[in-house]
Amino acid sequence: MTKIIPEDKARQGRWGWHGFRILIAALLLAFIAWGAAKIYGEVIKSPTTQQNSIPQG
Repeated sequence: MTKIIPEDKARQGRWGWHGFRILIAALLLAFIAWGAAKIYGEVIKSPTTQQNSIPQG
């Protein structure tokens, strides 16, 4: 006799809030890391050196 399994029980996994929360948390962490890298890059940027133009001649 063939065993009949409902479709929702036959799936390997369901889309749930747990997976969604992990995806949102990963996205937020990526934005935080990107923002921190951008701020750090602006802080360590060396100022452009001003060259005094000395007229020759």
